Amino acid sequence: MEVVRISGLEFSYGGMFSVRAGSLAVGGGEVLTLLGPNGSGKTTLLKCINALLKPSSGSIAICGKDIREYSRNELSRAIGYVPQSHTPSFPFTVIDVVLMGRVSYLSIFQQPSKADYRKAEEALSTVGISAMRDRTYTNISGGERQLVLIARAIAQEPKLLLLDEPTAHLDFRNQVTTLKTVRRLSREKGIGVVMSLHDPNHALMYSDRIALMRGGEILHMGDPGDIINEGTIEEVYGIPVEMIEHNGREFVLPKV
Repeated sequence: MEVVRISGLEFSYGGMFSVRAGSLAVGGGEVLTLLGPNGSGKTTLLKCINALLKPSSGSIAICGKDIREYSRNELSRAIGYVPQSHTPSFPFTVIDVVLMGRVSYLSIFQQPSKADYRKAEEALSTVGISAMRDRTYTNISGGERQLVLIARAIAQEPKLLLLDEPTAHLDFRNQVTTLKTVRRLSREKGIGVVMSLHDPNHALMYSDRIALMRGGEILHMGDPGDIINEGTIEEVYGIPVEMIEHNGREFVLPKV
């Protein structure tokens, strides 16, 4: 089932920079990676999909329904969003942060129910951090925070998960842990995923499809093995690279 479809989208920051996506679709259980350098439009496209920015033209459909027909609560249930970074002003516990993913299911002044707590606990278990339940969110590592934010998004029970550079500021171990978790959740729960990344090798390893972006446009889109090559990476990033094969996998290395 298609969880998101974009057609003829265009968004402009006052005419200074535009982002365009002619046709893009993601199905349940599929991971699409937006890959490109800083300023290529990845974050802007994610914000358009999440209705944080309003395109000047085109359409976005979530589960077959135009995004403009959703209420904010309905959209919060359909889409889970994980930003690049998040630092709350109050030292919430981890379970309280994850419970925030249930807000769209509550009426004003309503307290989380036992069922909401159960969903939050399940989300923590799903990403493997149940033992952190009562720790203070502001006192845990960046990698642990990222997993908490993913758990918060999962607690929303979304059809679509958007992640804006989920490996930013993480060490190598936590980068791999986060990307493995995202891919596993997509498979197990049938969630469509759109995430932005900088590293072509991460995109090769953890994506079902890749959209290469530069200057606000999608230049190439398709299967990782078809999209990532010496020509396309040099075109997008502006540096010469070579493809190296190891244990049946191809990797991108800069030429030295």
